[in-house]
Amino acid sequence: MKDIALHIMDILQNSTRAKATKIELNIEEDPEKDRLTVVFKDNGHGMSEETLQQVLNPFFTTRTTRKVGLGLSLLKQNAEFTGGSLTIESELNVGTIVTVTFGLSHIDRPPLGDVAGTMVLTASAYPDIHFIMNYKTDKIDYIFDTVEINEALDGMSIQEPEIVQYLMEMVRENMMS
Repeated sequence: MKDIALHIMDILQNSTRAKATKIELNIEEDPEKDRLTVVFKDNGHGMSEETLQQVLNPFFTTRTTRKVGLGLSLLKQNAEFTGGSLTIESELNVGTIVTVTFGLSHIDRPPLGDVAGTMVLTASAYPDIHFIMNYKTDKIDYIFDTVEINEALDGMSIQEPEIVQYLMEMVRENMMS
């Protein structure tokens, strides 16, 4: 995948397929430690120990529509190319936590990409799921929370095209402050 936002979309989709009702995404850029850390946490149905042992195998998937599951294995490979890592913790009927670290300044680290667009479009596609994104750098600490957004919208739908466009612009601006 050409950027990290595409990996984020893939993992968010995994969480929605796992029937999560709350999905958290934490992105932290730490120039002092030269690390980019991305953490996904959901309250979906989780994975059994057997599935957890196989989930990074590109030829394993729980989906019936295809025979390969490249998302996590490609994400792990991209992280390792930069001196980083990927870990997965999961418990059946509790949820899953995926933690990915990248070397922030490493030449092989994919660009972050359009995280704002990915987050807003995913949230608008699944309006009944509580999404929280925390984006943190040494200068920014921004939180996107669909519960707060829906309260501010006061009955308007997060799926309205004008709202989606406004939210994308708002998140992009706040991630660049």
